[in-house]
Formats: sequence, structure tokens, C-alpha cells
Amino acid sequence: HLGTASDRYAGWIGQIYTPGRYEGRIQRRTKRVGGQRFTEEVLPVESVAEYFEHFDLLEIDYTFYAPLLETDGRPTPTLRVLRRYAEFAPAGAGFVLKAPQLFFAQKVRSGGRYVSNESYLDAEGFRRRFWEPAEGLLGPALRAVVFEQEYQRSRDREPPERVAEGLDRFFSALPPTGRFHVELRTEAYLSAPVFEVFAAHGVGQVLSHWTWLPPLRVQWARGGRRVRSGSGWQILRLMTPRGVRYEEAYARAFPFDRMVEGMMTPGMVEDAVRISREAIERGAEVGVIVNNRAGGNAPEIARRIAEAWLAEGGI
Repeated sequence: HLGTASDRYAGWIGQIYTPGRYEGRIQRRTKRVGGQRFTEEVLPVESVAEYFEHFDLLEIDYTFYAPLLETDGRPTPTLRVLRRYAEFAPAGAGFVLKAPQLFFAQKVRSGGRYVSNESYLDAEGFRRRFWEPAEGLLGPALRAVVFEQEYQRSRDREPPERVAEGLDRFFSALPPTGRFHVELRTEAYLSAPVFEVFAAHGVGQVLSHWTWLPPLRVQWARGGRRVRSGSGWQILRLMTPRGVRYEEAYARAFPFDRMVEGMMTPGMVEDAVRISREAIERGAEVGVIVNNRAGGNAPEIARRIAEAWLAEGGI
């Protein structure tokens, strides 16, 4: 299964989206990244129907920033937008949702600085304010929920054993859906204690091509080349070139309408294809999620993955 991290990019008009179809309904918004200002152009949610003419999987990232319900049970704006996606998505469409950082980040930004997160690993809050409304809305179309474990600098880093203990308590308190996956962005946590917790709870190890992580093939090997998710899904996320920070990757890729020469990390596509093949041969379903920041234009990277897959004989 191929898909992208987010959609609705005006830079994809003429590639994924029909020219002129959304004229007069494209919103402009200013985003500050690394001290620079960028004006993004965003298509209406209904464009997701056209997106799914090309892909069968979509990762929705904005759920990372807020739960679906307020503490008093009222719908958040995030839930209202997700309902629109569900309305326009065709039958057979699949979604990957980012879990809110509120429940999985040790520190959150507040007042211009990072502070300890009182809701870190709050399983009850996650279940009530995110999982239940998400699953209730999307049902089986919700293929996976990705928890992002933020990068921990060495001075802030807990031992892997303590991290594993916290994850064990968290997932023990959640329903055994088989659809939870964790992206470990700290290389030191690609370790046996953490992987044992994943296996015990049917939680998937996300293989992430990201700034400070080793190559995909190394992550796959560290995890024992195993698919641990209870659903049998293996998620790969191609986020940024290795060694390139988010801010630089965003600035180089913007406005995401073409590949940027020399940006994509050599071997990324080949690793993704080989790991996907190996996982599928072991009976897994594989979801490969591509971000514009990995090379400039996610649809083109996805096309190269598909071509490499077919060149090696397909399934």
C-alpha cells in the first residue's frame, strides 16, 4: 500500500489533482519554519476523493497536534475536519492517523519553551479523547495509528528499560487492537526491552527514514526483521533525508511541486522496496508513507518506489 504524509498540496495540481477543479477554493496560509515564512496553498478537503484515485492509503498528520475530543467530550476542530475526510473518501480508502503528541511526548511546547507533559502516557485520555472517536468514525478504514516517540538528546534520555516499562503500562491499559505502531526516533531505543514490549502487545515498529535515525535496513535488522503488529501491518515512513533537519528539508522541498536534485538519500527507495518485499513474503501487509520533505515531491517518490517494485518482479 502506497500513500503520502498529508495531502491537499496545490503543488500537486496537474500531477494528482485536476487543474482548475478547485479554482476559487484554494486557501492560503502562512507558516513559519526555521525563522522563514512560507505561504502554503491548500486544496479543499473534498480533493481527497481525487487523491484516492492514485493511492489507497493516506496518513493524516494534523491529528498529531490535538485530540479529537475536548476534556468535556465536545468535538475539537480536528474531529470536524476528520469527519469531512470520512465523508469524501471512497470505499476501500485507508487511513493512518498520527496519535496526538499530548499523550506520547515527554515534553510539549508551552509559552515558547518545552515543559514536562502532564499527560504523557495517559492511556485513559488517549482512549477516550482519540482512539474511541477515531475508530468510531473510520472503523476498519483506520488501518493504523502511529505514535511518534520524539528524539531524546543524550542528556535527557532515559535507559531503554525504563522506556519499555512506561510503554508496557501504557499499552496494557489500551484495547489490543493490533493497529498501534510506534516510531522510535531515538536510535538508543531500538533495543530488545522495547521490542519485547511491542511483541507482547501486538504493537508495530515503524521503520522511519528520518534525520537522526540509521538507514531503514538497519532499523529492520535491529528489530529482528519481525512484523510485530497484531494486524499484520508493517508501516514505513519516508520523512526526511538522513542528516537533514526538518527546517532545512522543508525549505528545500517547498512548494513541493517537483523533485529537488540531490536531496533524496541514495538507497532509501531500494531499502523500502526490499523490506516491503521481505515483510510481504512473511505474510504482512505493508504501508509505505512518503513525505514531500524526503526529496521534494511525495507523488514522484512514490512513483519511483512503484517502478522499483515492478522492476524486481512485483509481488
